[in-house]
Amino acid sequence: MKSLLFILALMSFVPKNEKPKVKILESGFIYEEAPFPSCHASTLVETDRGIMASWFGGTYERHPDVSIYTSLLAEGKWSAPQMVADGVENKDFRNPTWNPVLYQNPDGQLVLFYKEGPNPREWWGLYKTSDDEGMTWSEAVQIPPGMLGPVKNKAVLLPDGTLLHPSSFETNGIWSMHVETTTADIQNWNKTEIDNGEFHAIQPAILTYADGKLQMLARTQEGVIGSTWSSDGGKSWTKVESTGLIHNNSGIDAVSLKNGMQLLLCNPIKNGRNKLSLFMSTDGENWDEIYVLEDQPEGEFSYPAIIQAQDGSVHMTYTYNREKIKYVALTVEQ
Repeated sequence: MKSLLFILALMSFVPKNEKPKVKILESGFIYEEAPFPSCHASTLVETDRGIMASWFGGTYERHPDVSIYTSLLAEGKWSAPQMVADGVENKDFRNPTWNPVLYQNPDGQLVLFYKEGPNPREWWGLYKTSDDEGMTWSEAVQIPPGMLGPVKNKAVLLPDGTLLHPSSFETNGIWSMHVETTTADIQNWNKTEIDNGEFHAIQPAILTYADGKLQMLARTQEGVIGSTWSSDGGKSWTKVESTGLIHNNSGIDAVSLKNGMQLLLCNPIKNGRNKLSLFMSTDGENWDEIYVLEDQPEGEFSYPAIIQAQDGSVHMTYTYNREKIKYVALTVEQ
């Protein structure tokens, strides 16, 4: 009887909700040298050839020479950065480019969304397509006026064939997020407004749930990550509310894993961009920090991207001191 009581007592000290186990598979920089001194705003997609990353690079953010670059991870090695889009208008004038977002159609065609313009208040959206998995790209196609496409984070294809583009505007001191929709082949653009409530929210990321609900998380000027929900396939959304997660008003990204787990990459600090963490949730409301990618006295580790590959592994990139793009691959097990 005493031994049984002792065992039961020990069991009472076993944690009931242990954190998932994170295993790092790979960590390093996409490149050591590049034809540009500054970079930012990476994006990821899985192709049959490997994991492709894209970002903007140039003299510095907003400089007219800032262009869009890509690199491919194949057989354990990243290819040299390749410039695939720029803001050249004519021989005498060019604009900076911004915030690439990679997406692959169900038929295998790659789409590269990006922005062009002097600043985020005056930029416009464009995209290019590739039928050879990013080796060559089409001429740029301008997105219809009043639309921008996915403004930072990846588009999500719904079961009914609707492609959701998480988007936002920054105009006249007002930040507001919304959703744009197209067919999977990037046709028939429409926009759905969202009540941003008391929040100045931009650059949302889309999460999906087994019950059909959708959630968008976004950076805000109010020091927290904002959240909005849809129960009708993105046709309508709840008013933006706080998740309670402290945040520094910098870019975030999130992904829904095949097992129903939700992952969020963000800077969970009030000021600065010197800490970058991975959070996990199963319901989109309760979030736990499960891994710290960066936590340094100073520096910038920001604007992350995150995807899950077909083999279940998780792939992430982020800006490293505006000088390089860092890449991390890992697995998460409950």
